[in-house]
Amino acid sequence: MQKLFVFALALSLAQLGSAQEGSPVANRAPLQQNAFNPLPLGAVRPLGWLQRQERIQADGLTGHLDEFWNDVGPNSGWLGGTGESWERGPYYLDGLLPLAYQLNDAALIAKAKRWVDWTLSSQQADGQFGPRKNDDWWPRMVMLKVLMQYEEVSGHKRVIPFMQKYFAYELRELPHRPLRDWGKYRWQDNVYTVLWLYNRTGQKDLLQLARLLHDQGYDWEAQFAHFQYTEKQNAEELGLGKDKPIPDKAMQTHGVNNAMALKAAPIWWLISGQSSDRAALRHQLDELYKYHGLPNGMFSGDEHFAGLDPSQGIELCAVVESMFSLEEDFAILGHASLSDRLEKITYNALPATLSPDMWSHQYDQQPNQIACTRAHRQWSTNGPDSNLFGLEPNFGCCTANLHQGWPKFVSALWMATPDGGLVTTAYAPNQVDTVINGKRIRITEETDYPFRGQVHLLIHSAGAFPIVLRIPSWAVTGDVVLNGKSQALRNENGFVTLRRTWKDGDSVLVRMNLEPRTETSYRGSAVFDRGALVFSLPLNGKWQELRKYAEKSADWQITTDRKWNYAVETGECAARVEEHPVGDLPFDVEHPAVTLQIKGKLLPQWTEQLNSAGPVPISPVASNEPVENLTLVPYGAAKLRVTAFPQLRQKAQCNMTAAR
Repeated sequence: MQKLFVFALALSLAQLGSAQEGSPVANRAPLQQNAFNPLPLGAVRPLGWLQRQERIQADGLTGHLDEFWNDVGPNSGWLGGTGESWERGPYYLDGLLPLAYQLNDAALIAKAKRWVDWTLSSQQADGQFGPRKNDDWWPRMVMLKVLMQYEEVSGHKRVIPFMQKYFAYELRELPHRPLRDWGKYRWQDNVYTVLWLYNRTGQKDLLQLARLLHDQGYDWEAQFAHFQYTEKQNAEELGLGKDKPIPDKAMQTHGVNNAMALKAAPIWWLISGQSSDRAALRHQLDELYKYHGLPNGMFSGDEHFAGLDPSQGIELCAVVESMFSLEEDFAILGHASLSDRLEKITYNALPATLSPDMWSHQYDQQPNQIACTRAHRQWSTNGPDSNLFGLEPNFGCCTANLHQGWPKFVSALWMATPDGGLVTTAYAPNQVDTVINGKRIRITEETDYPFRGQVHLLIHSAGAFPIVLRIPSWAVTGDVVLNGKSQALRNENGFVTLRRTWKDGDSVLVRMNLEPRTETSYRGSAVFDRGALVFSLPLNGKWQELRKYAEKSADWQITTDRKWNYAVETGECAARVEEHPVGDLPFDVEHPAVTLQIKGKLLPQWTEQLNSAGPVPISPVASNEPVENLTLVPYGAAKLRVTAFPQLRQKAQCNMTAAR
């Protein structure tokens, strides 16, 4: 029998730690220290194109989903009703709440608070909370993440005692009602919230609970230490069947489970302190992308591991969960490469799978996506609706879970350094305003990154503190300019540090040269990118409404009669950049903020298979078709697209002419 919390509720608010309200909180001993400490919700707010993107989200599904989708409607079990009582309410709130506070939107805040208030009032005498008809551990793990954010932004006094009481309940119950199903594979999300509370209370029993969750959870490190899932999976191999429990093999190869598992080893390292746990994530990523990597920054999982073919897909839930995992991994480990990967996913895979107005989304996106139709495709286990844009194509989990992507990215744009400063996690227009070691620091970041390579920081604070600038791996050359003077700074593992006594009005300009690159991908294919952006040939399809749900909500198919099967010239001068204004829709296929001009030829032998682009022919290839000028746009803007191209034998000439 596990030891009970002996002073869980007796702890007074005065004992909850010395950190100022709204400040980042460092790990308590005996936990290992983070490289960087996340800032509380509300410390970072979007500006510029990123604010417009969040406003689009608020005016789209996130702001209105509860008005017409029953699963998060007023009859939700998470509002005391008789409706859906599992993960969908918590998933929805996990994005709605941070979005509401970042935009300071009173109507959305009121919506979010209704869910929070019911949840806080639902706690039973034994500590359990939530809908009584569902006692699964998993959805409560998600709602605890919501409550963490709510406490950070509001300082609500009920949250910490509520979590103390629930974790006491978990510690009592888990020995005879252990983790199972989804909770067993997502234990790290539970430990994440346990450690958040430990850092605010210092209760040793919380570390006992964290170890119990780890011991009952799936060993992700062992899976990747001896990785067996190197091929595309299918339902027969996984043992899937109608009305059968989900086999362990299917859980282990599930795309979303693996996205969540990217934070398992780093979180556990905080407790174990073992070097093998700290190093495990790098090996996990290497194996995952070696066998299942896609050009959009993600790995394939439609619904399960699906190999390297760019006509395979990845689920939207896996995109937003990978983002959240990498944000936490960067905080713990501090590796600049993790933020490179985060930016690539955020600026490509996330917008690509959402309609421009964010009123519809895909379940699965394909890097080479030549049609979005209700049809049989080469998915590992998913159904024919999977790449439609709609309300709940294939399955409704992504409808509930898509909302966390942009808001949590905003929250993670800056983090606190151990020596009282700030570090740039990723670049986007924003303002950060926080208190670190009693010192208020406020910085405005003006930029059109990732569409441009220049970032302007305006300092609104006075005093001595460091500003650490992450320099992305793709910024081969560039410089940092302080108050008009270029600085000689040393790049240390992807970071440069400015240490000085700042004055209000100081200015820092980060200039990164974002040159187009050609990466070699599946079967020798070429993928074009520039900075964090991947580029695709847009097919400018026709949207056809299939089913209406609400005034602006519908299922859509997209088709095109445009030729798509091009092979391209590669080489040093293969792509020419053209920049354009960043419009009201940041990822707009009609008015893209940046384009690449390349040359290619039709490749008749590359044909459609299973309603998708067939396997990319092995490069190099030859074609007798005439050379054409092709315009590529950011991957996230193109809903029908080709991203991985066969390479022609001839190389691009450096005197290529402008596209007509």
